[in-house]
Amino acid sequence: MGRAASLLAERRGAAFVGLFACVIAWFIAAPHLPHPGLWPDIVIVSVAVLPATLLLVYLALPLSGTTWPPLLAATVSLTLLAFGFTALDWGLPANFAKLWAAVAAGWTFLTLFEELSWVVIVAVVVPFVDAISVWKGPTHAITAHHFGVYTAVAIAFLVPGGGAAYLGPPDILFFALFLSAARRWGLRVGWSWIGATAMYGLTIVIANAVNVDGLPALPFLSVGFLAANCDLLWTRLRRPAASS
Repeated sequence: MGRAASLLAERRGAAFVGLFACVIAWFIAAPHLPHPGLWPDIVIVSVAVLPATLLLVYLALPLSGTTWPPLLAATVSLTLLAFGFTALDWGLPANFAKLWAAVAAGWTFLTLFEELSWVVIVAVVVPFVDAISVWKGPTHAITAHHFGVYTAVAIAFLVPGGGAAYLGPPDILFFALFLSAARRWGLRVGWSWIGATAMYGLTIVIANAVNVDGLPALPFLSVGFLAANCDLLWTRLRRPAASS
């Protein structure tokens, strides 16, 4: 049993390293490729670049079981690296430092949760906060009047020609949190990843189809996570009431 678990861990680690190398190679090559047009860009980022990059989070998920002190230390260290790389104008390492800082922050945040019900409450409440922020709040002000500030902190997913789709740090933070919650409470981790990633891709399609600067991504994320686990969540959350 121990040998089988070790072998699975080795294979997962090898898959992570191989995929990370491919993702980095794409981010290096993409700015030098010819621009194929808007909708080919949307297809490329939605069905390839975004899923491949977020698959790294899935493969790294066993690390989310680490206790909070090293997770917090990783969050702080990666955030400082992201600021440092940005100040030096090192775009590629800055982008991935931002990605992993947000992932580590999500995993750290989850260590504060004691019950699965807390995750469900967050999945229900956060989308409303995000929608208000994007349409009328600080996110709208930043993206409408200070887009450079947004791109400085957001995570880019590159397309040929150097363009990019962006997710903000909270989008990645809650993506990591929900995946880690699925693992911690025995939900459908794989389907959670599929649902959340597909819904993020859908936000890119809709935002371009209706020609808006951006859509709140967290409502889509919550729908993907809850849809993947709705029956399990219903059963788990009803069980204490039924037993009392």
